[in-house]
Amino acid sequence: MTGTDGRGRGTGGQGTWPTARLAARIEDPSARGIAVTMTDLIRSGDLAPGSALPTVRALAGALDVSPSTVAEAWAVLRRHRMITTLGRRGSVVSGPPSVPHPVRYERVGDFGAHLTLDLAVAAPDPALLPPLGEALLAGARTPKLNDYSRTPITDALLDAVRGTWPFTPEAWLAVGGGYEGVQVLCQALIVPGDRVVVEDPTAARLLDILDALDATVVPVACDDEGPLPDALSQALGQRPALFLHQSRAQVPCGWTLTGRRAAALAAVLESAPNVTVVEDDGIGPLATNPGASIGVHLPHRTALVRSYSKAYGPDLRLGVVGGPGELVERARVLRTFGTGWTSRILQDALAHLLVDEAATRCVREAADRYGRRRTALADRLDGHGVRTHNQDGLMLWVPVADETSALVTMAARGVTVSPGSRFCVSYAEPYLRVATSRLSDDPAALDETASLLALAATATADRLH
Repeated sequence: MTGTDGRGRGTGGQGTWPTARLAARIEDPSARGIAVTMTDLIRSGDLAPGSALPTVRALAGALDVSPSTVAEAWAVLRRHRMITTLGRRGSVVSGPPSVPHPVRYERVGDFGAHLTLDLAVAAPDPALLPPLGEALLAGARTPKLNDYSRTPITDALLDAVRGTWPFTPEAWLAVGGGYEGVQVLCQALIVPGDRVVVEDPTAARLLDILDALDATVVPVACDDEGPLPDALSQALGQRPALFLHQSRAQVPCGWTLTGRRAAALAAVLESAPNVTVVEDDGIGPLATNPGASIGVHLPHRTALVRSYSKAYGPDLRLGVVGGPGELVERARVLRTFGTGWTSRILQDALAHLLVDEAATRCVREAADRYGRRRTALADRLDGHGVRTHNQDGLMLWVPVADETSALVTMAARGVTVSPGSRFCVSYAEPYLRVATSRLSDDPAALDETASLLALAATATADRLH
């Protein structure tokens, strides 16, 4: 049994505070004051994890405030993971304030010495990256070296990227990689509870970012040309604040947005003028197709984030945002609370790489090698009756009979892959996300990998026993 002790504190960590007693502890009945008092009670352990909370309406009545005031306080507590709302069952205490974990991004399982092949991380092959020595020397000669003035983007980097953008942005910003660019734009655009339209499936990191911001994800179906216009039209009926999608080498399905589809999506978005578009180009110069952009049609509502980490090296940690002036400025201001600006040395090092002929040739050769590795595995899987459709990128989206059984089959042989459920909003069919960027070029090794994946693709719980 559970109950309350003499001070109204939950006994056994699972009690319910009487509404009147909780209201008596709240001296400031504003949303901020309620949230502060509740935080103190949760930190002290007076409100233990599992404790049930009064309804919003009941506490509002006891405090003589509007229910929206209590609901606002509850939203703050949820954002910091202190309470959990269970629908009609009300809200319960989760625990002291915590940092949200990117649960999809964090690795699952510890193979230790048993791991023989990692097909979970779609990272660039270090052997295919251009050398950085000359680029870093060029970066060290950047103007204003060690000046404390904040530089959103250096002149050299802007000159290098301007001609590669599919539309003409009002403003530019260098960021610490593509996902930081997406994260800071989302943070600048949305508040907890806002609806965000995303492709389904989509990159696991994007879903983690939206979870951390307490956004409500609205999925849209896609085909080999990108998000479906009819699906987007239906999603807009939920009044989203943002449409977040990938424009090239989409993770995990590997399609690239076509010009025809971009125009159709822009036409649909014309009916929703309050929806901002953020496009994530996570592969940058490694993409084999230029890719279309909704920004060609809606430049004042579209921001494109392009990452250069996979093409030129993850330790450069660089991406570029180009988009509407007001939105980019909001993102820039948010960064002033942290890093302030991206290192001018790294910005000009990337600028050097983008215009250097030898580095450009190296990236093109890498893109060709990645394409051949992906295609070689896809062709072999097709020979086993396992069809994949990735047109570009560093991975394959592999259909399987049962996700768990497929993962167990791979793990038993020391091979790790990513479960497809990490990438899905509504998980209708089981898949594995298989990284192909570091595959061996040896035909025999590729044959062995394909045979194992084909075995995993047909594995079921019954067949494992």
